[in-house]
Amino acid sequence: MAWMSKPVAKKPNIVLFFIDDLGYGDLSCTGAMGYRTPNLDRMAAEGSRFTNFLAAQAVCSASRASLLTGCYPNRIGIAGALGPSSAVGINPDEETLPELLKEQGYATGIFGKWHLGDKQAFLPLQHGFDEYYGVPYSHDMWPLHPDQARANYPPLFLIEGNRPTKEVKTLDDASNLTLSLTERAVSFVRRHKKEPFFLYIPHPLPHVPLAASARFRGKSERGLFGDVLMELDWSVGQVMEELKQQGLDKNTLVLFISDNGPWLNYGDHAGSAGGLREGKGTTFEGGHRVPCLVRWPGVVPAGRVSSKLLTTMDVLPTVASLCGARLPKKTIDGVNWLALLTGDESVTPRDHFFYYYRKNSLEAVRQGNWKLVFAHPGRTYEGFLPGEGGKPGPNTENHAFPEALYDLQRDPGERYDVREQHPDIVGRLRKLADGARDELGDDLQQRPGRGLREAGTVSQSR
Repeated sequence: MAWMSKPVAKKPNIVLFFIDDLGYGDLSCTGAMGYRTPNLDRMAAEGSRFTNFLAAQAVCSASRASLLTGCYPNRIGIAGALGPSSAVGINPDEETLPELLKEQGYATGIFGKWHLGDKQAFLPLQHGFDEYYGVPYSHDMWPLHPDQARANYPPLFLIEGNRPTKEVKTLDDASNLTLSLTERAVSFVRRHKKEPFFLYIPHPLPHVPLAASARFRGKSERGLFGDVLMELDWSVGQVMEELKQQGLDKNTLVLFISDNGPWLNYGDHAGSAGGLREGKGTTFEGGHRVPCLVRWPGVVPAGRVSSKLLTTMDVLPTVASLCGARLPKKTIDGVNWLALLTGDESVTPRDHFFYYYRKNSLEAVRQGNWKLVFAHPGRTYEGFLPGEGGKPGPNTENHAFPEALYDLQRDPGERYDVREQHPDIVGRLRKLADGARDELGDDLQQRPGRGLREAGTVSQSR
């Protein structure tokens, strides 16, 4: 189908699944073993799979900030994973995707993990959502954490709207998260079938601690992790079935994405990077490259696999264009890939990407299939025996990585440094990175950046 240069006549519904710590190799259509994900496999067969889709940062809060604002998270002052009672969160001056869609008459709902600040000024109802039910941050941020240094976390509550409701006290409580969030999401579809809607489902799992409901516990050959993935696949199937039942299937864009790669030192409770290097918390491909499935019958090509470079930042401008919404008034970093999404493989919406981590360290730059990694201290899981049974194995946060150039077309595992063979490409990528340092800064070079904005603070409110 030819790509659409104008918004469709009838505003489409948008359903966005954003899964926590799901690795590139964790779906059966991307090579998972020991369990099947038939609903997601069907989504890939009936839609498109994008194999070079990157999270803007390989960690929870930063990745979510990029998705909802279309920005590098360091541009808007969000880094890492915000803890309970964080003094900072998403700035009320940042315009989010649900805010832009509400201007176009969309009903907006989020059912799942927020993690952009747990003070009321930071919660979803203050940032464009009509309805919210879920956890305010990662569900390992609670008193039962096995790390004694974190055992003083406050109680974890489910939030409805702006109000704490049921406390998540045990793993048995956590085992109902996927089920209860799915029920809320299905109800939202049913209640808003006569108006356009944006439904955001950021499932807390398979982030540890793993927990599956009784219906799925013990059903896979991959242990509890496989059980959790089977239940998440069921969740997607339930929402897709409700769309069909309500006659909305052919007017709904469904996206399925992960926030970052697997937390590998959790061993049998962690996912798979599918042969990519490293995982969550690193700027190697195993941390950034995540599954991305997109389905819209008759609009998004069925059965297509595209290797074009895309990121979480690109969701906002693309959905805004599709729905006739404006872009944020402030600078964003996302690109519009609507033409590619709807079938035009001749276009290359995104030319390059900057891999930032920690507060604001530029650790790598990519252009096309070339990736230059700069010398930096960072996390590595390699050489450490992973944990099991829900307890993490060791890793180091300060391994000294040297500068290296990788050809990701031939070497997606980032094993062979080819700087000596391609000095011209090294020079080109260094120059490209200097432009990013001018705009976004770089802590590794103590450069501040002229385009940075502040995170929100507790004193701010709408």
